[in-house]
Amino acid sequence: MLDSPISSCRRSDRQRRIFFVKRKVLILVAIGLCASGAIRADDNISQAQDRLAAEGFLQGTRTGVYDSETAAAVTRFQIRNGLAISGKLDGPTAKALGVSPATTEAEPKVLSGTWKRLRNGELQFIPQPTPSGSVERSPASGTASATESPDNLAPGPLNAPSPTTTALPAADARTDPDRLRDYIAAFVLAGLDPHVGSELEFFASHVDYFGSPNVSHDRIERDLLRYDRRWPERRFWLDGNIQVQQQSDQALKVVFPLHYELRNGSRRASGKVLKSLTLMKLSGNQLQIIAVNERKI
Repeated sequence: MLDSPISSCRRSDRQRRIFFVKRKVLILVAIGLCASGAIRADDNISQAQDRLAAEGFLQGTRTGVYDSETAAAVTRFQIRNGLAISGKLDGPTAKALGVSPATTEAEPKVLSGTWKRLRNGELQFIPQPTPSGSVERSPASGTASATESPDNLAPGPLNAPSPTTTALPAADARTDPDRLRDYIAAFVLAGLDPHVGSELEFFASHVDYFGSPNVSHDRIERDLLRYDRRWPERRFWLDGNIQVQQQSDQALKVVFPLHYELRNGSRRASGKVLKSLTLMKLSGNQLQIIAVNERKI
C-alpha cells in the first residue's frame, strides 16, 4: 500500500528534525573538544611560566597566555640550555622545562615583540657585577645572518652542551655576557620574523657586510629577501662558546660557532660556521651591528 502524501511529509519532517539534532550535537561536541584543548594548552603555558619564573627567566604572575614576555623568557631558556632558538614552546623546549607539550606549538601573535624585548636588554634579567667589579662567566647565545650562501643560519642538536661566554672585565650592562646572549638571540629571532628584513633594525646605516665595506641598508635588505626566497625554512643553534673581544671603548666583537639547517622543498643544506658581529655601544643600553662576517668550519 502506497504512503499518502501527508504521511510522507510527516516522515520527511521527522528525518529533518533528527538531522538537525544530530548536527547540533556534533557541533557541541566539537566546541567542547576545542575548549578542553585550549584549557590544556593554557595549563601547559601556565606550568611553563611557573618553571621559567622559578629559574629566573620570567617575572610576574602566570597568565596562561603566550605573550611576547613569555616568548622572550622561553628564548632565554632555549639559548642557555643549548636548544634550537625559536621563541616557541615547542616539544623539546617543553620537555626541557618538564611540562607537557602543547597540542600546537605555542608562539606569540607578534614575533617582533619578542625580539625587541631581547634586543633592548631587560635589565632585570642581567646579573649585577660582582663586588670586585668584574662580570662572572655565564651561559651564552648564538646568532645568524642571512646571505645567499647556504652557510648562514643554523639550528643545533637539542642535546648540545650549554654554551658559555667569555666575560669582559667591565660593569657596563651592554657588555654583560647575558646581555650579549639576549642580543644575539634577538638577532636570530628577527631573522625568523614573517616581516623579512627585520634584522635591518640591528644594523648601522652602513655596515662591513661579509667582507664588503660600507654596505647600505637597501643592499642588505635585497640580500635578505633573496636569502629568504632561497631558504624559506631555517633552523639554527649555538654550537659552542661565545668569545667577546673588546675592540675599543665603544666597540666589541662577539664570535661564536653556529650550526644551521636550511630547507626549500626537497633541497637541504646544513653545516657549521664561525660567525662574528662587531657591535657599537650606543646610549641607553643599546648595541648596533657595524660589521658581520663568517667562515665555514
